[in-house]
Amino acid sequence: MRISGLADRTGVAVATLKYYLREGLLHPGTATSRTQAVYDDEHVERVLLVRALIGSAGLSLAAIREVLAVLDDPPGSRRDLLGTTQRALLREETGAGDGTGATPAGEDDDDPWTEQALALVAAQGWFRDPILVRRLANQLRAASAAGVACGDEQLVALAEAADLIATSDLRTVPEDAAGAARQVVVGTLLTDPVILTLRRFAQQHASGDAAASGRAGASR
Repeated sequence: MRISGLADRTGVAVATLKYYLREGLLHPGTATSRTQAVYDDEHVERVLLVRALIGSAGLSLAAIREVLAVLDDPPGSRRDLLGTTQRALLREETGAGDGTGATPAGEDDDDPWTEQALALVAAQGWFRDPILVRRLANQLRAASAAGVACGDEQLVALAEAADLIATSDLRTVPEDAAGAARQVVVGTLLTDPVILTLRRFAQQHASGDAAASGRAGASR
């Protein structure tokens, strides 16, 4: 198919497709003349992936390039794959800030939020990643500043839920490198919003149960 056909298949404008080509997000088609090329289903899949990474995942072009590089040349082991993916995503998140407006905390900072974050990481037996510790400390600080303190008991409950999610994530990773890369990279990015939506469902359910229990108690 020509680029106009690729635009029809993906719903992405020709001008945007040409931009993806210039930026290296989409590999060139097979040249049929000096100014013409044809594209195939792999191009359709790549365009749809790029759109999802921009739209649902909200990544910058620089981060998308890193993600695509991992997909195109995945590391040999799952551990290396996960590490490479995490580093790319953490660089993106760190570059964009934590979204808290807070002054970044360091692991050496003597503040209660960093201490709380480090205590949780130690209690869960997690790797003490300095970027993630700093990020969590900033988020805890921002919550506290807004009058929504996150206590140790709540943090542990959230951490245990996160462990269950991570275990479920790893069960879905295929054995082959290409499939594993796609599942880890794309799966992580595109299921993060799903987790947030499921939390909203669960909150509605829990609040409904609590309200029903309160009505039952009042009627006795």
